[in-house]
Amino acid sequence: MARSTSSNIPPVINLAVPSPLRRTFDYLPPKESNSGDWKTLQPGMRLRVPFGKREIIGVITGISDTSKLGRNKLRHAIAVLDQEPLFSPALMKSFDWAAGYYQHPPGEVYSTLLPAKLRQGARAEFATKYAWISRSKPLQEDRGNLDRAPRQKALLQFIVQHGQVSLEQYTEAGFTAATLRELVNKALVEKIEIPATNPGDDTNNRPVGKGNIIKPNPGQQVAIKSITASLDGFACHLLDGITGSGKTEVYLQVIKKVLDLGKQALILVPEIGLTPQTIRLFEERFACRVAALHSGMTSNERLESWLRAKNGLARIIIGTRSAVFTPLARPGIIIVDEEHDASFKQQDGFRYSARDLAIVRAREEKISIVLGSATPALETLYNATTHRYNHLVLSQRAGEARKSPINLLDLQHANTTEGFSTPLIDLIRRHLDQQNQVLIFINRRGFAPALLCKACGFVFECRRCDSLLTVHKIPPTLHCHHCESRSAIPAACPNCNSSQLATRGMGTEKTEQFLQQQFADIPVIRIDRDSTRNRNNLDDLLNQVQTGQPCIMVGTQMLAKGHHFPRVTLVAVLDADTGLFSPDFRGQELMVQLLFQVAGRAGRADKPGQVVVQTRHATHTSLQALAENDYHQVAELLLRERKAAHMPPFSHLALIRAEAAELKLPLQLLQQIHQLCEKVQRELSLPGILLHHPLPSPMEKRAGRYRAQFLLQAKSRGALQALMALVCPQIETIKSARKARWSIDVDPLDLI
Repeated sequence: MARSTSSNIPPVINLAVPSPLRRTFDYLPPKESNSGDWKTLQPGMRLRVPFGKREIIGVITGISDTSKLGRNKLRHAIAVLDQEPLFSPALMKSFDWAAGYYQHPPGEVYSTLLPAKLRQGARAEFATKYAWISRSKPLQEDRGNLDRAPRQKALLQFIVQHGQVSLEQYTEAGFTAATLRELVNKALVEKIEIPATNPGDDTNNRPVGKGNIIKPNPGQQVAIKSITASLDGFACHLLDGITGSGKTEVYLQVIKKVLDLGKQALILVPEIGLTPQTIRLFEERFACRVAALHSGMTSNERLESWLRAKNGLARIIIGTRSAVFTPLARPGIIIVDEEHDASFKQQDGFRYSARDLAIVRAREEKISIVLGSATPALETLYNATTHRYNHLVLSQRAGEARKSPINLLDLQHANTTEGFSTPLIDLIRRHLDQQNQVLIFINRRGFAPALLCKACGFVFECRRCDSLLTVHKIPPTLHCHHCESRSAIPAACPNCNSSQLATRGMGTEKTEQFLQQQFADIPVIRIDRDSTRNRNNLDDLLNQVQTGQPCIMVGTQMLAKGHHFPRVTLVAVLDADTGLFSPDFRGQELMVQLLFQVAGRAGRADKPGQVVVQTRHATHTSLQALAENDYHQVAELLLRERKAAHMPPFSHLALIRAEAAELKLPLQLLQQIHQLCEKVQRELSLPGILLHHPLPSPMEKRAGRYRAQFLLQAKSRGALQALMALVCPQIETIKSARKARWSIDVDPLDLI
């Protein structure tokens, strides 16, 4: 019940606190507060409260006059941390929807969406910053006294030249804190406090385009006109454009209109690696502040960007999955680029889909959203063809670029060396001789996917997972890509003590080594998670490619997402068969999307491109459609298969997983949950829900724990939600739920 504004009785505060319990908790205001303070309390503000023997931070979700517990049982909050709400009512409605739809504890949802600093109780304000200035115009003799300290003299001249210099400025210029300290000690330079924001943050300044604005082609013009016509309310657009069709230019011109209206744009991208290049693109185009939000940032950097977005100081916000939670002062549009990408689904903890949550948020904010992709997810494509979304198609490449032909190279009767057929090696050499660049795609990290003993056949497996160990040469290790355990490569077989150990299969490291041997005079640039582990590695590698000099790129799916390589004229896929026969119902869809995306890296400028796909299943229907360069043909085929199998988007799924140190414990828990679901289903008379029997997971053991799963399949999303809303709180009361860790995944991306 809402609180009475005339009441002098302290209100009851409903608080979402980080707890595994699926409910909010009631508190009273701090003891020292009065009725004037109570009236300032609003949903979206943080409180520090006692919780058990700890003090934690919670977010107010509501204020009322009563509590089911009775006032005498309620504890007082310790402190109010905010003077105003951190979130708008529309944004909080989106969060509440997410907690209910994904069946996740509301306190953990709110904890997830807050920057780490705010979760720890920091004030929601910019940190104090400092700069250094010359104390007065230094006398010539003072400068002369620095002749024996050239670095100090150079830094002093640098400060005088710029007026005032920040930490970032002098470090980027190559000066050290020690050099600066010497100038301060000599009273030549002093430290001053500067405002947390600067004149460049003035949101009254209208953005002015700085980069070259490309004249859109007819297809782009239709898309731009359709999207901008809907900016005054909610609309969901699917921008379905082949790779290189100019989807980014559509985004830019739509955002220009949003900025002209004085509003903000939120752009979600699938990978951290795409964020810097996207930021540069927007900064070149618009004279306004662009903020980034992704997991590669420090806590302070992330909080600062979050505050700039919330206060309206940043007009454009670009981020990965979690940026969907970012508050905006004046929301204008949300864009989800590469909307099909699996990285938009959180796979542990709060298992949300950033794409789907972005749509809900746009609806609550009453703004438009654009989902962009060359290979839309089948659910998205289905919603577009059934007119739930506005379907905008870009079927031609922008400018002079043309679709690159895709050729299947059948390996059934071909000679291969280290995964490369002879015709492919010849083709690579031909493109390099023409001063072009080549991209080799192999979606497997490491040197080789397996190590075995040639004497007895022993295969090295992870002791903690049902998985083979991957061989890495840099550094030399056996690495499990599931639990991240590592060990040294042994000298002998533990089974027969033979030293005849051999690798099997190819990874990016082995491919890189082979190509370096074949093309000794050409740089081979490997781009995968291992080679880009450090913060600036990816940028450095991409900058090397962007010089335009002939080179060979070798990489995983990191290379398939959104990159523009104008000098790449040949893309070669070494192993296209992975995913064709996956046990997961989405396996083939994800494989085809990935192949179309990587194929789209070829021929994106004035030079024609070529794509070669090596396969041992050249007659497979999906690969034949790939050869015809028609994603929609594959999508229609897969949608027919999904419909026949009653799988999404023609049904709705929830997957309950459980794990423990012994296999019997998760199976026992899931059997009890199965019985509970049957009972609730009968009581509510919910039709059309199929309860599959609990089974061990396809990967039964992972990270030393045994896993099992229970699949629920329903024709109606509402019926499934009604069932789960009653079942999940009751699972918490099952005794075996304390012995086995369990979780629920609504709309699971995979069933493995």
